[in-house]
Amino acid sequence: MTEPRTKSGDKKASVRFYAELNDFLSGGRRFTDIEHRFYVPGSVKDVIESLGVPHTEVDLIIANGESVDFSYPVNDGDRISVYPVFESVDISPVIRLRPRPLRIARFVADANLGALARYLRLMGFDVLYDAGCRDPELVEVSLAERRCILTRDVGVLKRAAVTHGYFVRAVDPKMQAAEVVARFDLTGDVKPFTRCANCNGLLVSTGSGGTRCADCGQLYWKGSHHDRILAVVDEITTAAAT
Repeated sequence: MTEPRTKSGDKKASVRFYAELNDFLSGGRRFTDIEHRFYVPGSVKDVIESLGVPHTEVDLIIANGESVDFSYPVNDGDRISVYPVFESVDISPVIRLRPRPLRIARFVADANLGALARYLRLMGFDVLYDAGCRDPELVEVSLAERRCILTRDVGVLKRAAVTHGYFVRAVDPKMQAAEVVARFDLTGDVKPFTRCANCNGLLVSTGSGGTRCADCGQLYWKGSHHDRILAVVDEITTAAAT
């Protein structure tokens, strides 16, 4: 006679998330082993995202001491360790899950991050932003132009097509900019007054002490706002270093 199955499943695996991946977990699941119960083995990618962590934040998965990719089927008794993107450790001998390095300075920001996009542009970074852009278009631009998605919507990063994305933790726009600069190690790439804060176009010299956006034609003159912008950039880079 077949024994009745429990509601949660008759097989189980242990999953543990490391470092900032715990930002996506509820308090009781952070920095501890999570018991995942199931009937039929699913991919480790599906398990990870069912627990709340988007795959774009993951760079290394270890199952029972061996590195595996997202397609690995989770089995009864498995011990799974999930790690975020490594910035300074060489893990080339194991299976890295990102098809290309995430640390790129080309971004596309979602519709709720207009202020962040503006601050990053003031610092000279290439950031596309459209307040009317919907999630499917955001993903399409990311893939077509190899841009990293910046978002506060975890659902966007769980879309299967997304390869490069980052969940912005901070709420304040300046702190968001500092977080992105720190996360992608961009302090040395800051170049104020090289991009238009309004449209992201490159600035060119007018030959009379000012600059003009090559795309929208916006003029920028060196005045009191120049010092204010530099002060804001310094504030953000200082916060990124702390």
